[in-house]
Amino acid sequence: MAVDMNRVLAMLMAGGRGQRLEPLTLHRAKPAVPFGGIYRIIDFTLSNCVNSGIRHINVLVQYKSLSLNRHLRDAWSFLTAELGEYIDTIPPQQRVGDHWYLGTADAVYQNLYSIEKDNPEHVLILSGDHVYKMDYRHLVDYHIDRHADMTVGAVEVPKEQAHLFGILEVDASHRVTGFQEKPEQAQPLPHHPTMCFASMGVYVFRTDFMIRALEEDAADPHSTHDFGRDLLPRLIDRARVFAFSFIDENKKESKYWRDVGTIDAYWAANMDLVSINPVFNLYDHDWPIRTAPAMHPPPKFVFAQEWPGGRMGVALDALVSPGCIISGGRVQNAILSPCVRVNSYAQVTDSILFENVNVGRHAKIRRAIIDKDVRIPEGMQIGYNLDEDRKRFTVSKEGVVVIEKGAVL
Repeated sequence: MAVDMNRVLAMLMAGGRGQRLEPLTLHRAKPAVPFGGIYRIIDFTLSNCVNSGIRHINVLVQYKSLSLNRHLRDAWSFLTAELGEYIDTIPPQQRVGDHWYLGTADAVYQNLYSIEKDNPEHVLILSGDHVYKMDYRHLVDYHIDRHADMTVGAVEVPKEQAHLFGILEVDASHRVTGFQEKPEQAQPLPHHPTMCFASMGVYVFRTDFMIRALEEDAADPHSTHDFGRDLLPRLIDRARVFAFSFIDENKKESKYWRDVGTIDAYWAANMDLVSINPVFNLYDHDWPIRTAPAMHPPPKFVFAQEWPGGRMGVALDALVSPGCIISGGRVQNAILSPCVRVNSYAQVTDSILFENVNVGRHAKIRRAIIDKDVRIPEGMQIGYNLDEDRKRFTVSKEGVVVIEKGAVL
């Protein structure tokens, strides 16, 4: 019998600082970073929850949460309180001490009061900074069917990439027998010697078991109070801990789960969206990705009457959000967030422009991420001379130029 998802409480970790994504996270928490033009990263996990029938959600916030709080208010206030549905944002309450959230496990421990008040049968622990589609009902059903104390969501990765992930060692029944954090030599899957199980940072607990485990962890002065680093290794030998193989609702040939925690990974995941056949499908009406409604006019492209031989506003292989005006410029293989303006003879290629960016006439932008409210002066070139760009901006390992929010050029 399928589980009643009203008896499942989701605790969504959204307080991460995201230092590897700086300067995009200088003014906002990592889950609040824009993605795909109109979305924020956290929208994908929250959409998974709503599409899975989960209507009891606590979002645990901490680092520079103003932008995130506003987005949650504007985009996610449609749940019905009269039916007991809610998305609550919870900063550190300091009910059990005078410190902030020390780790993922401590964040949940500090909110045991709210968990006990909701009285769920199971608690689902999620991260707000991954992009994927997952029906959590399959995970919870699997957890219940195996009488598990803890179940870990896992995705198969090639053995040669194991050093990038926390790797679960499992037996033939998928019971977890070991855990290695970014190992050089990883234990492969029993049925697939070239693949390993990487932890997705998604956990399901039986509530009473989780409370005892968190209380024990809180009392350990040597713990870093993290689910993956501390609780999981401690529980493997003395509890029923299973791994659940990720079932991808994206329904493509390869499973899609992305940690967009670096500039290069973030840029690549966005560029996938403008490819002819993207790996991640935003246009699946059976699995909608929700976000804040954009109260802007449709995008506009002007000066076609001057072509050929003159200027023409055009966008090719691009995502162009509401409110944008391509005023005689050319956009190709790029993502424009709302209210971007690209002026005459400007060129934008292989780039991501956040809200309210204004690109001056004859400017040229290539392989760049430009944060909100930046005005690119006429004739400026970005991404064409990385040595010069490094003197002014952040440049990633793979040569993506990043301009921070509100920068004056």
